[in-house]
Amino acid sequence: MSGRAVPNCPVRAMPQDADGLSALARRAYQHYVPILNAVPVPMSADYAAHVRNHEVWVLPSGPRRDGLPGASLVLIANPDHLMIESIAVDPAEQGKGHGRMLLDWARQRARDLKLPEIRLYTNVLMTQNRAWYKRAGFAETHEELRGDKRIVHMRLVL
Repeated sequence: MSGRAVPNCPVRAMPQDADGLSALARRAYQHYVPILNAVPVPMSADYAAHVRNHEVWVLPSGPRRDGLPGASLVLIANPDHLMIESIAVDPAEQGKGHGRMLLDWARQRARDLKLPEIRLYTNVLMTQNRAWYKRAGFAETHEELRGDKRIVHMRLVL
């Protein structure tokens, strides 16, 4: 990570962070490959474009990763909502509250941008993600077939 991190506070990703963000996404989503029988979208995302065109936030990892991000959040601001494109947490960093911290950060960013809701989508087979977002207050709104994948849309009204 290129920015100076304040403990427990995300920092904005920089262009030079793109490779580390891609590696993080591959680590974070790898366990879904056999469940989906496909590569999850965040594993093949263009993080250089995300950093250039959207808000990408990172949390540092423990010392063993030598400054690589331990968790990331990609946000896309739309006129009527904030879209969470992805939240990725390194498997070595899971269970430490990083995902919840980034979700809280997304809530704050939506408020800062005066947007009334947060939206996201996930594969219907990612049942752990769906349950986690429901516990965080998100409601499933509808399902959609995208190519050969069935996704569920969720939203949180602020």
